[in-house]
Amino acid sequence: MRHRPSRAFPAARTQRGLTLVEIMVAMTLGLILLGGVLQIFLSNRQAYRVQEVSSRLQENVRHAVESLASDLRAADFFGCVNRNQVTNNLDPAGAGFEEFSASGIMGEDGPAGTPDSITINGAFGTPLQVQPPYGPQPSANIKVAAPSELTVGDIVLVSDCTSGDIFQITSGNPGHNGVLVHNTGAAVSPGNYNPDSCSGGNAHCLSKVYKGDAYVYRVQSVTYSVGAGAGGAPALFRNGQELVEGVENMQILYGEDTDEDGVPNRYLPADEVNSLDGVTSIRISLLIRSLDDNVTLEPQTYTYNGATITASDRRLRRVVTMTVSLRNRLP
Repeated sequence: MRHRPSRAFPAARTQRGLTLVEIMVAMTLGLILLGGVLQIFLSNRQAYRVQEVSSRLQENVRHAVESLASDLRAADFFGCVNRNQVTNNLDPAGAGFEEFSASGIMGEDGPAGTPDSITINGAFGTPLQVQPPYGPQPSANIKVAAPSELTVGDIVLVSDCTSGDIFQITSGNPGHNGVLVHNTGAAVSPGNYNPDSCSGGNAHCLSKVYKGDAYVYRVQSVTYSVGAGAGGAPALFRNGQELVEGVENMQILYGEDTDEDGVPNRYLPADEVNSLDGVTSIRISLLIRSLDDNVTLEPQTYTYNGATITASDRRLRRVVTMTVSLRNRLP
């Protein structure tokens, strides 16, 4: 039997590596993919940063608007009487004296587009009803329910629907026992003065004896202004305390009611209004910026106070305008 010679199988071809061209092609494709991923990452990161800064900016806007609106609505509030029926018993020679009943609002225009400021006067907070025993003299202390948040040095208003008196609590523990002492000569500022009609060296007479139909309120004088904050950035201040960071400008117009129907006929700066007593609404425009720079890709262009401005940085800015009716001046 004849045997066929066995056929040898060819040796397997061995992989000996990549050519330079193949490596260059692979690297090029890898770089293209990496560049695309990096671009997506940077775009998402920038979008997230803008969203984060915008949210913080919106929160600052909300805080500023709510604070201003709340205080403006309290302007000229003196219980159920108007300010012309209120007697201010504070010592005009005392430090920090405020003529609370002179006007509910006072404005000051900043020169050449710089920030304006505004001062708001009125009573605020939860009223406390006057409790017996009443009087018997107008110089006697006033009793309210206790406990309360009243402290020595607080300036308060007591009023019924016929008249009111502003005075300062001078001693005792009013928050604990509800007794509101209003003597003169105490170590508080500005203190109370002693009118000629009030007998006694340290007696202080109010305009009347207040009874159970009267209520006691805290009295406030609040000034809003714009200045440099603690970190050097511009900020909105309330009575000298930094309230909202990033506020660059505040422009205020006063809605003057010239025909006494409760509706403003024109909006003017404070120094152009005939009488602030005729103002029934306030229009405030705020310019607020982000604290972070390099947020926008290009400097932002915005319109504020009638002018179109291109920023010199890449911060994010918002313009917000609010109009608040002075409800205590409406018919």
